Amino acid sequence: MSSFPEPIDVLPHRPQFLFVDRISALDIGKGATGHWRLRGDEWFFPGHFPGRPTLPGVLMCEAIAQVGAYAVLCDPAYAGKLPLFGGIDGARFRRQVVPGDELELVVELGRMSTRAGKGTGRALLNGETACELELMFVFADA
Repeated sequence: MSSFPEPIDVLPHRPQFLFVDRISALDIGKGATGHWRLRGDEWFFPGHFPGRPTLPGVLMCEAIAQVGAYAVLCDPAYAGKLPLFGGIDGARFRRQVVPGDELELVVELGRMSTRAGKGTGRALLNGETACELELMFVFADA
């Protein structure tokens, strides 16, 4: 059990679009590690793909971004802000993720200002990279 706030208490996302189950590490405003267990009953598996359910890569990118948003929103300097995607660079998908898998989502934040920020993220499956990317975000008022 972690001593960090629950993702649903920090992030504005709600089921069915909250992809972080728990946080295991947090360096406020600098990075975080989260986890997402794919149970198999998620809304996207029946259509992606029938007979061979596979996590869509774009949802791995979103899950990574949510962990980054968690690290940002735990910083009082960003209270009342909503981090929005500004861009994704260098996204690479290295492993298939299927029902029953648990992703470890690791984000390190880089340059941050009052208007925008950058970071890098990885989704790991059993210690091996499933997805990696650079993300950019801008802040809107919540």
